[in-house]
Amino acid sequence: MAVSRHSLFHQFAASDWGGFLKGVEKEGLRADARGFIAHTPHPQALGSALTHPRITTDYSESLLELITPVFSNTTDMLASLRDTHRFVQQHLKDEVFWAASMPCEINGNDSIPIAEYGSSNIGQLKHVYRQGLSVRYGRVMQSIAGAHYNLSLPDSFWQKWQQVTGDTATLKDFKSDQYFWLIRNFRRRSWLLMLLFGASPALDASFVAGVKHDLERFDDRTWQGQHATSLRMGDLGYHNNAQASLNICFNELETYTRTLDRAIHTNWPAYEAIGTRRGDEFIQINTSVLQIENEYYSAVRPKRTTERGEKPIQALDARGVEYIEVRCLDLDPFSPIGINREQIDFLDLFLLDCLLTESPRIGDAECERLDDNYKDVVAKGRWQELSLCQGGQRVPVGSAAHELLERLQPLAELLDGWGGSETYRSALSAQRNKLQGQDWSVPSARVLEAMSASGLGHRDWVFELSKAHQETLRSEAMSGEQQAEFEAMTRDSLAEQAAMEASDSQPFAEFLADYLKS
Repeated sequence: MAVSRHSLFHQFAASDWGGFLKGVEKEGLRADARGFIAHTPHPQALGSALTHPRITTDYSESLLELITPVFSNTTDMLASLRDTHRFVQQHLKDEVFWAASMPCEINGNDSIPIAEYGSSNIGQLKHVYRQGLSVRYGRVMQSIAGAHYNLSLPDSFWQKWQQVTGDTATLKDFKSDQYFWLIRNFRRRSWLLMLLFGASPALDASFVAGVKHDLERFDDRTWQGQHATSLRMGDLGYHNNAQASLNICFNELETYTRTLDRAIHTNWPAYEAIGTRRGDEFIQINTSVLQIENEYYSAVRPKRTTERGEKPIQALDARGVEYIEVRCLDLDPFSPIGINREQIDFLDLFLLDCLLTESPRIGDAECERLDDNYKDVVAKGRWQELSLCQGGQRVPVGSAAHELLERLQPLAELLDGWGGSETYRSALSAQRNKLQGQDWSVPSARVLEAMSASGLGHRDWVFELSKAHQETLRSEAMSGEQQAEFEAMTRDSLAEQAAMEASDSQPFAEFLADYLKS
């Protein structure tokens, strides 16, 4: 009988375990003093959104994205993210950094300014890509914010793991294979993350103005999903009808990059009808199902750091998977930085178990069941009579969640034993506590309870919370060294953007044609 992967891992010594490598990308809108989406440019004091290593923008000029470096522990990663928040808050003047995933008040597409990145060809490419998202899907869905969690394991672990599993491939190919092993199990279990961390059960009425939906009234300007955990990840959030035809395969690297590449080179009639220009202005990069790889919306992605001018698919094919990106996390509105310690530690435990559990290839029928489980928890995960399809049977969502959490206990005890701490047992216990009793205290339920207790709708409740977080962060003085470091990053990023713009001599149309050929 074959030895299980968990058994192999339990044979490791503490010295064999190199721990996790981790980082976060955290988005959030800037809102003005009325709780409306900000129309001011990206603050110059925050540097160049094109080249700053920690502070950039996502879709909108108003949608900040804060990025941490890679860390080997949760404490340092959260401290870094908090430092960046503190610096940002210094320079928002009378604006606030919106605390929730679902946006502040908006007024249709035209109220959401597309991000600007200057006149360099790379900067123009980023802007045109966002113009393409606008003409394809509208800007409203692009105003939603979330947190992305990036996780990898060090080569020291992979070398030991390859040895004990008896694999003889190159280390590059072995790591890619194992990351896809993890991803397959992530897809089987990602519904649990939406139950435990979904925190967007309500939204401001302006988000769905003129849109048909099945939400319920919370008050005269707030809608809620009756049992929803995450409106952000539901039908009103990130979705794409054209992408439904893609059938992106997450079983292995080769098929993943091949199916993505096909989407980038397959025309879509509706996008062809739009064209790539409006007069002299470029309005999308191409007329394919996807303009670029990043347009594909998924809860998880295999990633590889790209070199300048290199496409993500090219980087993955050349050097293999470097880390995985978990993309389905709502902002925690109760945290000044949008995430919390127990959440990160639990994600580490959850993702490691995905690697250590048997993970057969996912066929079409299973893929459909997994998608249904995920969508059901997003739409009605707080309904305790909800059942999921597990092993060919319907299982109550609470029972399925408790079973998954219980299976993580031995791994939590092992990691804590190696680290001489209660880190993972504590994180696991915190998740179990959310599912106790008749009224689960999952974040989506807490949001609705807090709104009800305050007597405020979504916009006003989040606005007050955002101002409270701002006050907290502004009261935490940065050291002179920290301040100087951020100011230097601002100067350097602005200088780097200026140098890029000065050195670009190729017309953008030619640059884009060359980009599409590569």
